[in-house]
Amino acid sequence: MSSSGLVCPECGSSRIWLRGHLYTNLGGKQRYICPECGRSFTPKSSEILSSEGPIPDRQICVSEGESKNLVKVEPLDSGLPGATKNSEIKGKLVDFSWMMKKQNYSPETIRTYSSSVKVLRKRGANLLDPESVKVVIAEQTWSPNRKSNVIKAYTLFLKSVGLTWEKPKCVVSSKIHFIPKEKELDALISGCGKKTSTFLRLLKETAMRCGEAKRILWTEVDTERRLITLNRPEKGSNPRVWKVTTELIGMLNAMPKEGPKVFGPSLVSSMRTTFCKSRKRLAKKLQNPRLLQISFHTFRHWKGTMLMHQTHRPYYVKEFLGHKSFRSTEIYITLERTIFEPSSDEFTVRGVKDPDDIKRLLEIGFEFVCEKDGLAFLRKRK
Repeated sequence: MSSSGLVCPECGSSRIWLRGHLYTNLGGKQRYICPECGRSFTPKSSEILSSEGPIPDRQICVSEGESKNLVKVEPLDSGLPGATKNSEIKGKLVDFSWMMKKQNYSPETIRTYSSSVKVLRKRGANLLDPESVKVVIAEQTWSPNRKSNVIKAYTLFLKSVGLTWEKPKCVVSSKIHFIPKEKELDALISGCGKKTSTFLRLLKETAMRCGEAKRILWTEVDTERRLITLNRPEKGSNPRVWKVTTELIGMLNAMPKEGPKVFGPSLVSSMRTTFCKSRKRLAKKLQNPRLLQISFHTFRHWKGTMLMHQTHRPYYVKEFLGHKSFRSTEIYITLERTIFEPSSDEFTVRGVKDPDDIKRLLEIGFEFVCEKDGLAFLRKRK
């Protein structure tokens, strides 16, 4: 923030920023910092410093009858190879966030990408020198997924400043999702606070992404018909509507209605922090370290796997989860086959004649075997 009428007593620059809060031990005077030379100073309350050039004497008035040596503050990037001025990079980071905002990136993506670029700078990279950034990325012990996200963030940052680079190679290998037991999810739901518990129950029944659940409005909750509608999905997914249980509707009705959003104006990151604390406490209390592997997104993976097992209808699972591509749904076919691999050859067999009964049994996972004496025989593994 600049301060009109003040100039730096060292270099004469009129680009002056406020530095922190009022220093009450200095008589309530405000300190300032010059981004050009790094000087920190407190001007006299009864005068405006001259802008005609550097002041030879580095003593300035702090309060009547007292003086204080000027403190030299080194720019944050000082000493780094190929470092740029702190003020220049600071401005480009602001422009980067604003560019993502104009391009309609989600708030969570803006926060994540901005944070990734700032971490690179904090680790010693010159953000305007891609080779410097490559060195910093190579030195980190990040997971392949983390490196991939940082590379994506920096690529977008370079685009915002009109530069390009040859991205470093980063192979992200797919892995099988952790699917907990239902009783483990229920233990987390019952062990958290009212708001977090309701949020988790919503994730369990609808398989929404946490960002989608966080933006649900009260007008999208039909308590009478027990319907919840999602009209603003993430990642290009399809809008969806679910019929939920009476228990979830009761938990939602118990929530305070303090705004248009069901879960208030707080960020997803804030709710995630609260959830992680509760998860750690419950894992210790229940002596179950598997709980530590459960994240918000784990509820979505669990629901997709359970639906695949209950229906054996991949297209239905695809529509329930809102996937644009069937490739995103295929993983749940593999998970279902692995987790629920039959341990015996015992079946539940039904012999029905009515076409509606046949259709109903096929919808819940029964397989057609044969037809005899006017009856259709279907079976389902126990």
